[in-house]
Amino acid sequence: MRKSGFDSRWGHMDLINKKCVPCEGGAIPFGAEEITPYLDQLDGWSLVRLEKIFKEFKFKDFKEAMLFVNRVASLAEDEGHHPDFAILYNRVILNLSTHAIGGLSENDFIMAAKIDRLLE
Repeated sequence: MRKSGFDSRWGHMDLINKKCVPCEGGAIPFGAEEITPYLDQLDGWSLVRLEKIFKEFKFKDFKEAMLFVNRVASLAEDEGHHPDFAILYNRVILNLSTHAIGGLSENDFIMAAKIDRLLE
């Protein structure tokens, strides 16, 4: 049984205070029952075929979009967990998955929560 990261005392997962941990091939990607409580804690992230989560961010202009991308890149380096980016002028689309296992792990939800926090 996996540790879910769900804190029953507070009714939420404390994703912001967690750190991404290295994930090795051979680990089992999350299934739907494990994804749901994590995804429920995120704002505006969508699930794609139990394989990845994505979100689109919109900014005033290209410069603001690039500032955000650079902040996400710095966070990704700190966490050792890197999203896929699509930059479309003032829009940034981020995809998160754990490439080593071909699906989702807790790391993806930690990164999503921390990315959202960059905009607070």
